[in-house]
Amino acid sequence: MKYVAFTQPGGPDVLHVAEVPTPIAQRGEILIEVEAAGVARADVMQRAGQYPPPPGSSPILGLEVSGVVSALGEGVDGFTAGDRVCALSNGGGYAEYVAVPLGQVLPIPDEWSFIEAASLPENAFTVYDNVFTRARLSKDETLLVHGGTSGIGSMAIMLARAFGAHAIATAGSAKKVAACMEFGAEYAMNYHEVDFVDEIRRYTDSRGVDVVLDIVGGSYIERDIQCLAHDGRITCIAMVDAPLAKIDLRQMIARRASVMASSLRPRTDAQKAAIAQALRERVWPLLPARDLIFPVIDSVFTFSDASQAHRRLESSEHIGKIILVPDPR
Repeated sequence: MKYVAFTQPGGPDVLHVAEVPTPIAQRGEILIEVEAAGVARADVMQRAGQYPPPPGSSPILGLEVSGVVSALGEGVDGFTAGDRVCALSNGGGYAEYVAVPLGQVLPIPDEWSFIEAASLPENAFTVYDNVFTRARLSKDETLLVHGGTSGIGSMAIMLARAFGAHAIATAGSAKKVAACMEFGAEYAMNYHEVDFVDEIRRYTDSRGVDVVLDIVGGSYIERDIQCLAHDGRITCIAMVDAPLAKIDLRQMIARRASVMASSLRPRTDAQKAAIAQALRERVWPLLPARDLIFPVIDSVFTFSDASQAHRRLESSEHIGKIILVPDPR
């Protein structure tokens, strides 16, 4: 099968198409013929040599796919060959075929195309687990989303609205601020033009927000704390700014605040399957309507143009998800 390869870490130009034997579905796995794969920040970091795959995971890039069930490993039921599915993969998504543990595979919602469905797994798994399970965002609470036009950010805004919470977002341009509002944010701000701490205080009449979804890390954490309401929670899932953060314990104590952090990729298959089950029960029933939660696709590239897809992601000019599709077979 063909896949997107790189022989040494580097910039986007190291990516190229190569061939490797097609994987075989092992016990408890489903082999998916890939129709589309999502491009994630983790892929860019792995390509650059900054995020090696966990032991036992595929070294091939790609953590989310959509496609058709090609084969079932021993002990697998609930799906049949030919079913349209999307999945959170343990690597291997930038390929014509990928084997994925059964618990991480979900049906493609009615009315969603393969390209649209490839935008779901990484975003939905990450947002649901961090915002709703770990940070416990509840109905009528307020969520601050940094980077509201990223794949993660857009999903966070839409899920917050779908579950009866209020979303506020930061973004880097007037166009992106407008997009956040289209996704369902009740308010959005351009962080180049205003200080988000001051703006949150103004907008919430000094109350603050209940949960912050932080994809920046570093210096943002100290400022996030200043945005919190009493009993507020910060969930940090990346460190684009820096790996070290300054925390003022006086602010934390005064607000009874919590700061948590997590990553999805190193989780066990069982832990990922538990998230998938929660999504199937609470989120997947909302998807066919395509109203509260809808696909946001920025651009689509072929495997041969994977370098362009990575450049697009690194430019931070994108709105929504960047997708890869196999070259014509």
